[in-house]
Amino acid sequence: MDPDFWHLRWRENRIGFHQAAANAMLVKHIDALDLPAGARIFLPLCGKTNDIGWLMSQGYRVAGAELSRLAIDQLFQDLGLTPEITELGALTRFSAANIDIFVGDILALTADLLGPIDASYDRAALVALPRDMRARYADHMARITANAPQFLICFEYDQSLMTGPPFSVNADEVARVYAAQYRLTDHDAADVAGGLKGICPAIERVWLLR
Repeated sequence: MDPDFWHLRWRENRIGFHQAAANAMLVKHIDALDLPAGARIFLPLCGKTNDIGWLMSQGYRVAGAELSRLAIDQLFQDLGLTPEITELGALTRFSAANIDIFVGDILALTADLLGPIDASYDRAALVALPRDMRARYADHMARITANAPQFLICFEYDQSLMTGPPFSVNADEVARVYAAQYRLTDHDAADVAGGLKGICPAIERVWLLR
């Protein structure tokens, strides 16, 4: 995906993917990961998601990666936190108590920079990428998180009705990019109320990857 596409979306505030509250599937099923208190959870392509504040309110530590600095400036404003900002070559790290966000291309993020992760939560990354980028992204995710368990949310819909993103990512596609690294569990699914972007019927599906 062209980075300029996402920078423009943030500059123009065309961020319909941003939810006003924590994702209902995350709230309902986070315990399925069986994480210890204070676990550190990585959110790829996190934007300014309210899932971060919710996870922190539950006692988790959060790490994230996001292309748009504007999104992360807004995230820390929303959290009421003043970040310590560190330039790390191609990336910029925004840090405060229990949170580290790396701004830049996620493919430039290394395991050493990221640090130890107990689990990943992907609500908006895999579904934002076109098919030809997903396998590379999935390999990178497995590598930088040392195959930590993953809570993955995907959308399924008739791709001919909408161009995406978010793209339709079904069970075959999840298996194509992740089956070599993880055991996949189809954990839950629900219809998207009102359809995806109000355009077409869609299912939101939760996968647990271990």
